Amino acid sequence: MIVCKFGGTSVANAEQIKKVANIVKSNPERRIVAVSAPGKRSDDDIKVTDLLIDLANTALAGGNVEEKIQIVVARYREITDDLGLDLTMTEIITQDLRDRIAVDRSNIALFIDNIKASGEDNNAKLIANYFTSIGMPAKYVSPKEKLILNDAPERTFALQEAYVNLSELKNEEEIIIFPGFFGYTKEGVLRTFDRGGSDITGSILASAVGADLYENFTDVDCVFAANPKVVNDPVDIKEITYREMRELSYAGFSVFHDEALMPVYKQGIPVKIKNTNNPSAQGTLILPTRSQSNRPVTGIAADGGFSILYVSKYLMNREVGFGRKLLQIIEEENISYEHTPSGLDDISVIIRSDQLCAEKEARIVKRVKVELCADDVHFRNDLSMIVIVGEGMRHNTGLAARAASAISSTGANIEMINQGSSEVSLVFGVRSKFENQILKGLYQEFFAAIPSI
Repeated sequence: MIVCKFGGTSVANAEQIKKVANIVKSNPERRIVAVSAPGKRSDDDIKVTDLLIDLANTALAGGNVEEKIQIVVARYREITDDLGLDLTMTEIITQDLRDRIAVDRSNIALFIDNIKASGEDNNAKLIANYFTSIGMPAKYVSPKEKLILNDAPERTFALQEAYVNLSELKNEEEIIIFPGFFGYTKEGVLRTFDRGGSDITGSILASAVGADLYENFTDVDCVFAANPKVVNDPVDIKEITYREMRELSYAGFSVFHDEALMPVYKQGIPVKIKNTNNPSAQGTLILPTRSQSNRPVTGIAADGGFSILYVSKYLMNREVGFGRKLLQIIEEENISYEHTPSGLDDISVIIRSDQLCAEKEARIVKRVKVELCADDVHFRNDLSMIVIVGEGMRHNTGLAARAASAISSTGANIEMINQGSSEVSLVFGVRSKFENQILKGLYQEFFAAIPSI
């Protein structure tokens, strides 16, 4: 059995949905399909999720809700018309949106999530309807019946009983069409996953039914060794391990959401990245282990929007509990951290900048100075993390020196270096303005004139 997920660009209009149907039809093992909301039809288009957010905000502001509903419905109507479906589907979607708008608005976040989730939910109903109309018996399955999530405020994840519920889908005769992005708590409260939520839904489905393969269809042929928007014609990656993909996804690879790997990782289910617009392309296969290539580095990624909290105190290494107390201050500000490189008398805490504001920074600096008697405490903002990833890195000497030299040749200063104990990744903190230059320099160092992985 194959579980496949189709992203927003793959289901953006009728033409794309027809491609999806052909892909599913071409292999009878493709039995379960997770779908996103309709995405952009062109670069200057607006995806349905953004239209729904606008609808929710208009409702909260007391604006013209009906006008916004019709804008959303118009997108679906265009799809249904081009697919040759009758008006029943758009009537169902219109009523669904009106029902969602009418619910309690006291919890603004839940209200907006409920509106946003209609994008995936209604698209799944529409696609199931279309499949059936062309002789591919399909069944829409609501997450409310199957995908049971934990309660807020914890980060959203599927409970064990969700996997038990979803495992029953492998016995269905019809093709299952399942909306991505959201599920429900035991009390019936809708909750959404973070960015890339449909990837997570597909991965949960694959794990629950014990799929032989999880196919993630997007709009690129494969995963590339570096961002093709920055590096000209980067090599494509044929095979990559879960750990390598996790590191690259974390550091800005937008092809596959890093959290989506966990359910399939636990089951050892292979993942294949495929292109809806070019399904015959080989794609990228994500595996527990892979054969070693002649290259120590598999990929290079860069992600901006980081800050460093720098703390210095003489004889810090002799002070029992200093690190714990520092991280407790960070925790009490409801902030998660990414890395904590340290020396004898200093420690840096790498934080995503969107968790910070001027007031929080000032409060943290004051607390660390007063409570921990630190000699120097300050934040440095506008940083990027450059991540070099490869299972073969641990077997190669001098790799860090090569990377540092390549970075130095761009004129950039290295603000931070961190290597995980697994030795699968090497992280450099740099000023964001040098990000693209460094990415190009590192790619030239490790990938120039070497064939695909």
